[in-house]
Amino acid sequence: MIRVLVVDDHTIFRTGLRRLLSDESDLRVEDEAKDIPEMFSKLRRAKFEVVLLDVNMTGRSGLESMQSIRAEFPDLPVLLLSMYPAEQYALVALRAGASGYLTKDVEADELIRAIREVASGKRYLTSIAAERLLMQTETPGDQPPHHTLSARENQIMTLMVQGNSLTDIGVKMFISVKTVSSYRTRILRKLGVENNAELVRYAIRHRIIPG
Repeated sequence: MIRVLVVDDHTIFRTGLRRLLSDESDLRVEDEAKDIPEMFSKLRRAKFEVVLLDVNMTGRSGLESMQSIRAEFPDLPVLLLSMYPAEQYALVALRAGASGYLTKDVEADELIRAIREVASGKRYLTSIAAERLLMQTETPGDQPPHHTLSARENQIMTLMVQGNSLTDIGVKMFISVKTVSSYRTRILRKLGVENNAELVRYAIRHRIIPG
């Protein structure tokens, strides 16, 4: 039996996953967590074969927590889920230590297949993300600048191009506006853009957000 821990700050999403996996004889949602602290508490008390972890949660994100997960549970398969496109986040997720990455609008069959794959010790990528990974392996010097961003920089960049103000981002991530502003400066510098309008154009050009 593959025992799954679902970590997401939306109750309805956790409930939906529990119902979905209940139809599979070899899969079971053993427990749920609404945030990162609760996740660690449950990981320390029980054994799970796979963690389904939301990338973008209130406070500390799933992506940011990967380093801590790997430090304490180095062999635990973690499948990251998000609404962000695979071509933007999949490689970032793998570099952070995740076993795989899927968007939340993925078909149920693919999610179930991914859970089984990572539970068996393999990594899981969509065909698009795998193609991107192959391209970067063949031409490592040609990777776009946003692939050099840290997990937190990626999260802040995504919130910025979605139209969130620095204040709103600070509230969502439980950090000060001054800290968000410092990250903004660093992101703009790394991507070679000068302002938010240029950042949005960059995001559209690289398919981080739809044009």
